[in-house]
Amino acid sequence: MPGDKCFVDTNVLIYAYDLSAGKKHETASRMVMDLWEHGQGMLSLQVLQEFFVNVTKKILKPLGISTAREIVRDLLTWDIVLMDGESILEGIEIHRRYQLSLWDSMIVHAALKGGASVLLSEDFGGGRTIEGIKIRNPFTSE
Repeated sequence: MPGDKCFVDTNVLIYAYDLSAGKKHETASRMVMDLWEHGQGMLSLQVLQEFFVNVTKKILKPLGISTAREIVRDLLTWDIVLMDGESILEGIEIHRRYQLSLWDSMIVHAALKGGASVLLSEDFGGGRTIEGIKIRNPFTSE
C-alpha cells in the first residue's frame, strides 16, 4: 500500500472513531493514522456525510456534534473527490455491471474518479478488484 492513494469507505472511517468497536476500532484507527502520516487518504463528500450522521447518532457512544464537525474539518485536508451529475450516471453503470447497491457503486466511482488504487471497505468482499481498484477489507486477512 505504500505510495498508493487509498479511498476510505464510511464503515472504516466510523470504526476509526468508534471507541466501542473493539478490535475494529484498533485496526481502523491505526490504518487511518497511517494514511494521515503518509498523505494517502481519499474520501468523498458522501463518505463525510455518512460518517457525520453515523458517529453522532448511530454508534453505541455517539460523538458530540462539535467533535464530529472538527473531525470532518480535519478530514477535509485529505483528497476529497467531488461528484457531479455525470458521476451519478457512472455510478449507475457500475451498479448495472457489478450488481452493487447504487450507494456502493458511487463509492467505487468516487475512488475511480480520484485515482485511488485501493478501496478500504468491509462491504465489497476483500480481495476483489472492481474497475482496476483493489478492494481491501482491513478487518480480515486476505
